[in-house]
Amino acid sequence: MAEEGRDVVVELGFIQNTPAWKLRSKFFPSKVGGYPAWLALKNLPTNEELSCHICSKPLVFLCQIYAPFHDRDYCFHRMVFVFVCRDPDCYRENDASNIRVFRCQLARENEFYPNEPAKDTDLGSESPGAGDFNNLCRICGALGPKTCGGCKVARYCSKDHQALDWKSGHKAECKNPENISKVSCSGHAKFLFPEFEIELEPEELEAAKEKSEEEVMKDYEELLRSGQVTHQNDEDSDTENDLINMATQETDKQFQKFRMRIKDYPDQIVRYDRGHEPLWVSSSNKPADIPPCPSCGQPRQFEFQVMPQLLVHLKVDNPGKSIDWGTVLVYSCKESCQQDRNYIEELAYKQDYSPISQVMKNHPCAAAS
Repeated sequence: MAEEGRDVVVELGFIQNTPAWKLRSKFFPSKVGGYPAWLALKNLPTNEELSCHICSKPLVFLCQIYAPFHDRDYCFHRMVFVFVCRDPDCYRENDASNIRVFRCQLARENEFYPNEPAKDTDLGSESPGAGDFNNLCRICGALGPKTCGGCKVARYCSKDHQALDWKSGHKAECKNPENISKVSCSGHAKFLFPEFEIELEPEELEAAKEKSEEEVMKDYEELLRSGQVTHQNDEDSDTENDLINMATQETDKQFQKFRMRIKDYPDQIVRYDRGHEPLWVSSSNKPADIPPCPSCGQPRQFEFQVMPQLLVHLKVDNPGKSIDWGTVLVYSCKESCQQDRNYIEELAYKQDYSPISQVMKNHPCAAAS
């Protein structure tokens, strides 16, 4: 649990519109959507690793956070990637089987990048990039071992993405292989999420604004008595009401604490708070036990969480029937251990909102009656 008055503050991530060239690998971006800006440019995750545990379809890149460990030379560059499934049938309550997380890290002296980072005014080329060392899928930017039988140029990670590309225009361009791009196509826009930079800023809290446990409970009980926890105002589109609606008009005491904590920064889409406790969206369904790192045996620790506000930016038409979460928590090896692979799978945990029926059942007033 986070300590009172600790020196380390939570870093909040916000959506930032940024030119695409600034989100390439050589700038080490934290970003949402588009192709992943791979850190190590060789030995990328396999297509099997980037598939959904439920439906086995290819996952779509959700976001990445640049998070070096400054006290470890081998983590001079460090990136954590999150991938999710786009199939709505794979979204199950409090189940992260359709979400996968990978950690990658490099020393300052490495085979891909110079010691000094590229200048952010350098438009330059996309190099160095993963496309310099690998054949990449035109749809998702993952490894593309499959080749179009017609043009022999277009590459894909799977038959699913080959079919999507064919329907999206490759059927026509296939006749002119000399004009075919290896890493982009019109079909990728139907699969990838919109691309944004994530700008990280420290969370600034005023002690005077923070409510005590008793005050939170009092507010919570007032909401239950008034029925406001199930109230939906369709004409009010501000972020806080969007949050309530995404919670399917359901809440509990912890959700009230969640709302009050984010009130001053309602647009945050990521909270980075390595080694401390997440901001839970529910009192229920907290992980009882996080398994240790399977490679070194050290504990995994909470690193960051993806907030529900990100759903607003993903162009998901029907939250609750498609991609949906209360919050996605990322746990990684406490030591960020070195391995013989460039991309190491870590752990995702999905926490959803508590159903109002469960909240009322557990509420003291309901139990007394």
